[in-house]
Amino acid sequence: MNPSKQRNNIGLISTIFIMFLIAGCNLPAASTPTPDLFATLQASTPITGSTPDPIGTTPLPTIDFNVATLTPTAIQSDEVPAPSPADGLTGHIVYTCQIYKVQASNQICIMNADGSGFRRLTTDDSKQHFYPSLAPDGQSVVYSAFFSTNNYEIYELNVVDGNVIRLTNGFGVETAPEISPDGRFVTYARWNATTENFQIVIAKRNGADAGNIPGVSGWDPTWSPDGTQILFASDSKGPVQIFSVNLDGKKLKALTNLPAIRGRNDWSGDGRYIVTYSGPAWDRELFILNADGSNTHQLTPSGGNSQGPSFSPDGKWVAFTAYFDNYGDDNGCEIYVIRIDGTDLRRLTDNDYCDYQPRWGP
Repeated sequence: MNPSKQRNNIGLISTIFIMFLIAGCNLPAASTPTPDLFATLQASTPITGSTPDPIGTTPLPTIDFNVATLTPTAIQSDEVPAPSPADGLTGHIVYTCQIYKVQASNQICIMNADGSGFRRLTTDDSKQHFYPSLAPDGQSVVYSAFFSTNNYEIYELNVVDGNVIRLTNGFGVETAPEISPDGRFVTYARWNATTENFQIVIAKRNGADAGNIPGVSGWDPTWSPDGTQILFASDSKGPVQIFSVNLDGKKLKALTNLPAIRGRNDWSGDGRYIVTYSGPAWDRELFILNADGSNTHQLTPSGGNSQGPSFSPDGKWVAFTAYFDNYGDDNGCEIYVIRIDGTDLRRLTDNDYCDYQPRWGP
């Protein structure tokens, strides 16, 4: 599937809603947000309110790409190999599988981290399901799905018995959910029609007490390993970049200065690294950087149109979507993994439809 197609199919607001292609990890326990924090979040959620303060409290860093020490491994053949037992890939990867080759009928699928054990999780053939991520305990998946016109809700699906519950209720377009490292809260992006911005929402695990982080607009939120910060994408200061912020909206910091970022990103379980992707359509690459924004360098071999990264729970690998084996084919995106030093590129899926938005968990 051509990533340029990821900007539609959300009813009348499709001209403003951006789908970002392509996390739940088994991370250390987080600090619990206080009641005062939830009061702040709820109070900051505008009903008919004004536009949040624009991002701009921290200047974008200047990145010297000459300091990059990592050289992506060149592809030596026309086909990327599948993993071997020696790779030691563990855990599970949940992802969006376009099994009907129609975006409006996307489903949520899961597999073992070595590509075995494929299983489809969602069962409604007629509905769009996307942006999945695994809970830190690996027992459930949260995702966004079509509910009604102009309305995408957040759901949680038990991977053992298939039971599904809805966490949100009629707010509009809500996407990219992720459960906090301690399993008690959920963050996601919500489109605010009044301000015409995406907001970063934090709610209790059951969807209650939802409120947006004050002064912040953006999408594709990801928890820090200790649960005290959110990593997200925003265009409020100009071209899209990746930012971090405390849950109360303080200590906002720009981390990247890359061209053509779309949004999907992740934070390694040890807190040391961040991974995102950048570049024009059909020429995108993964970039890995230190958590403070320094030492940004390309992770993936050029030419695969790589995007939508997610760290393995042990922080040694990154899963992502790319077209190494089917470049230029709308249905050619598959799930790949690569070590964080840019070696040992492996292909996990091999279908005649698009597999994308991988999130790696236990």
